[in-house]
Amino acid sequence: MKRQPDRTGSLAGVGEALGQSEVFLGFQERLSRVAQINRPVLLIGERGTGKELAAARLHFLSNRWQEPLVALNCSALTPSLMESELFGHEKGAFTG
Repeated sequence: MKRQPDRTGSLAGVGEALGQSEVFLGFQERLSRVAQINRPVLLIGERGTGKELAAARLHFLSNRWQEPLVALNCSALTPSLMESELFGHEKGAFTG
């Protein structure tokens, strides 16, 4: 028997709203709209601005919420590895 994940609980830990300013609430609304689009999303911003919280909220609100969420720190990758991680590569493209 396959266990179904529970989405009825709190959003705590997955981007629960931490502010009530007009700008912040507008951002939360945009996240909700973007979550309905079945496309990859790249979040950029300064360190400590909540990119991972935003990614978790996007994932939770998306149709793929039951699938794993993979967070990737692109600054830790070389340009060639980043391209491969983001866009994939053909079998045999790397040697070694």
